[in-house]
Amino acid sequence: MSAMGGGKARPRSGIFRVMTVNVLDRRHADWQRRRRLLERGVQDWQPDVVALQEVVRCEDYDGVRELLGEGWHVAAHPRWSEDGVGAAVASRWPITAVRTDAFGGVGREAMAAWCGVTVAEVQAPSPFGTMLVVHHKPSWERGQEREREAQAIAAARLVEAMAGSGHVVLLGDFDAPPDSASVRFWTGRQSLGGLSVCYRDAWEAAHPGEPGHTFSPVNPLVRQGEMPEEEGRRVDYIMVRCDDYGPTLRVGLCEQVFSEPVDGVWASDHYGLVADLLLPAHRPGSWALG
Repeated sequence: MSAMGGGKARPRSGIFRVMTVNVLDRRHADWQRRRRLLERGVQDWQPDVVALQEVVRCEDYDGVRELLGEGWHVAAHPRWSEDGVGAAVASRWPITAVRTDAFGGVGREAMAAWCGVTVAEVQAPSPFGTMLVVHHKPSWERGQEREREAQAIAAARLVEAMAGSGHVVLLGDFDAPPDSASVRFWTGRQSLGGLSVCYRDAWEAAHPGEPGHTFSPVNPLVRQGEMPEEEGRRVDYIMVRCDDYGPTLRVGLCEQVFSEPVDGVWASDHYGLVADLLLPAHRPGSWALG
């Protein structure tokens, strides 16, 4: 595995590769050097979809375009901070519809200036076809799990209204560990607000029993940042929606990216994730022939 986290050549047909990474606001920790590592990581892994958090967009600057270059279809989050910090999801394939929710009226959500969810309808090539890519960014504050629960419900309701029978990939920085109520809700371990859903956690599927912290004090940018007493958590996720019989896409791999320094430089205070998603051997709910 390389220092960038194990970049692999662009996957062959039949694999849908997705990535999520919180890039850390460019005002912190030598952005120009970090930016080069982030660019290289995307180039190495060549994902089909990338979810970016803490990117900056202002009148004369587009952080998504700076990191990814041209040729991407981009769906921005519904809210950005006054100083231009926000989130976006980018696809190599056309985005034909976008719906968003800024989580209005959910408790203290105004404290999180750029939380929200974006649901992008992506026209992926065969064998995947039209699918939904859901970029979820709830409140980050440690004491706001109630808000994250309400935001998860709102995001799930939006997805269920759009999904139909197609594939759904959910990803982003959820700011909550796997045992929190909001993440347990997403993974089908508990209901919230009279609603239940079920998504397969790609890291858990590929690395059962491994903590997989993506916000870790091993990374010096965490200790140098606003949470110097951070103990380490897995807060970044890639998930696949399940139907009654299980996930509609199989996790081929799920790896951390940007989890090691290069020449002493860390790309961000978060480690990113990349996952390869494939069709199951046969469609859930049916019997294999023979």
